[in-house]
Amino acid sequence: RELRWVMTIRRITQARSLRQRSSLAEQKVWALLRGGRIDGYKFRRQHPIGRYVADFACEPLRLVIEIDGGVHQLDDVAVRDHIRQVDLEAAGWTVIRFTNDAALADPHQIVTAIQAHARLIRS
Repeated sequence: RELRWVMTIRRITQARSLRQRSSLAEQKVWALLRGGRIDGYKFRRQHPIGRYVADFACEPLRLVIEIDGGVHQLDDVAVRDHIRQVDLEAAGWTVIRFTNDAALADPHQIVTAIQAHARLIRS
C-alpha cells in the first residue's frame, strides 16, 4: 500500500515537471484545448493515467492526445510508444497521435480529430 502511494507521488511529480518544460507544439495545442474550448470538453495536460503520463487527456471522452517530437521516430522509442498505446487502449482510452510538425503546421486538425471522436462516442 505504501509503495502504491510512493508511485502515485512520483507520477504526479513527473507530470508537474513535464508541464513546466512543454514543447512549443504542446503549448500551442494546450492553447486550443484548455478551459473546455472544444465543445466544452475539459482536457488535462500531462495527466497521469495508470503508469503513464499522457500529453493531454479528456476523461469524459476517454481520449488521449499525444504530441510526438522527432525522438519518437527512433525504433526503441516507437516500440515503447506502441506498448504504451496498447496498454492505454486496453484500459479503455483512445489514443490519437500527432507529430510536433503537424501540430505546429495545422493545430486545427487536432480540433477536428477530437470532434470526430466525440461524435463517435455520442452515437
